[in-house]
Amino acid sequence: MKNLGIEGLSLEWLVASATDAMLIVDQDGKIVLANPALEKLFGYGPDGMLGLALEALVPSRFHAAHVGQRDDFFEQPRSRAMGAGAELYGLHHDGYEFGVEVSLSPLRTSQGQQMVLATVRDITERKLAEQALQESEARMRAIFETAVDAILTIDERGVLERLNPAAERMFGYTEAEVAGRNVSMLMPQPHRAQHDGYLAHYRETGEKRIIGKGREVEGLRQDGSVFPIELSVVEMQLGARRMFTGMVRDISERKAAEDRNRRLMQEISSANEELTNFAYVVSHDLKAPLRGIGSLADWLATDYAEQFNDEGKEHMRLLINRVHRMSSLIDGILQYSRVGRVREAQLPVDLNRLLADVVDLLAPPPNFRVTVAPALPTVLIEPTRIQQVFHNLISNAIKYMDKPDGEIDIGCADDGSHWRFSVRDNGPGIETRHFDRIFQLFQTLASRDRVESTGVGLALAKKIVEMYHGRIWLESQMGQGCTFWFTLPKSGAPLSRTGNT
Repeated sequence: MKNLGIEGLSLEWLVASATDAMLIVDQDGKIVLANPALEKLFGYGPDGMLGLALEALVPSRFHAAHVGQRDDFFEQPRSRAMGAGAELYGLHHDGYEFGVEVSLSPLRTSQGQQMVLATVRDITERKLAEQALQESEARMRAIFETAVDAILTIDERGVLERLNPAAERMFGYTEAEVAGRNVSMLMPQPHRAQHDGYLAHYRETGEKRIIGKGREVEGLRQDGSVFPIELSVVEMQLGARRMFTGMVRDISERKAAEDRNRRLMQEISSANEELTNFAYVVSHDLKAPLRGIGSLADWLATDYAEQFNDEGKEHMRLLINRVHRMSSLIDGILQYSRVGRVREAQLPVDLNRLLADVVDLLAPPPNFRVTVAPALPTVLIEPTRIQQVFHNLISNAIKYMDKPDGEIDIGCADDGSHWRFSVRDNGPGIETRHFDRIFQLFQTLASRDRVESTGVGLALAKKIVEMYHGRIWLESQMGQGCTFWFTLPKSGAPLSRTGNT
């Protein structure tokens, strides 16, 4: 080891064996001793730094300032941190820079020559951590300042510390006006009186009622107005301090909308109940005289048949048919009004069995061939509703058939999440311009005196299908018949209220 003649020769050995990067520089700024840790830090080989000017370890842009700082140190030598308050950089032998922290201690040789012992620490990781922390703080500050929801922080005794701009706008206070005051000032009674007790209870027991949860409470603005809020509180531990951050959302509009919806649902429920009662009253009051007219017409047609000429007999036939049609129309209106209001249990319905019952009930004339596809699916639905859909589509095909040999084919196809059903006939067909009209209530395409129809069946089928989130449509060619299509979800679906009367 080179003998530098430094007072206390053991110092040279300590520098050489230290794990921290250390060097000794003379008054001319020449490196007279560099330990292995320093050589490794700056990328030099053994004794590769001896005799170098200290500025070789400093980026060139700092050379002039560094020489002045070195001269200042030797004029007033004392132990200190170099460049306190400034960022210092070292220059690696490979040419890249890295952050350093330097501590200086004055030395004196036995000949009285001034030297300096410098300890150098690589602070690259620390600077990266500080930069990451600064970026994180900047992001959090940006979130805090620009958040739409109000954010406020309190200590464990409920004293307000910070309010973001959204909280200032929401409550009508500036941050300076509330800092140091109890957060209960932002609460109306009885929440204000309960708040401090809640915090004390939490400190003593750790029982959480709001912290880590969300709940709806009320806030109090500076102008004295009370408004509904949604509050969630998060606990933080900052060293030995326990802090709480509250996120507050003004839910006045949502509560007002909920109130409107609640009133609307009450009105709808009341209207539905009144409509149900009205429908049954009207049904009773209309059907009673109809039954009397029907009975009288049947009696006249039977007892006075010989006294009627052909024209009179035709008039009696029309009268009796129209009485029956009126009765059927009332029944159809009642069925239509019940869809969506009167709910039945949804059950698995085997369509193979159901269609067999529907066809048997309709009893098609001998000249009709009704074909039902095999292996129809089982659907989750109200049995009465799906029966009404098939009943109306098949009965229409029978009713309007204009050919001596009628054909009705009922099919089903897999349409992904839905089943797609079809009812095809070889009847007269329907013009394209009537496709929308026929699904409207009371609409028929043939004279009611020629074909008995209430105009309710297809409207009822459409309402039922759409209530189950399906759709119904038709395809047709004049003279060749038409095909009615409708879909139903495979897994069943919550009933839609859009079709409620």
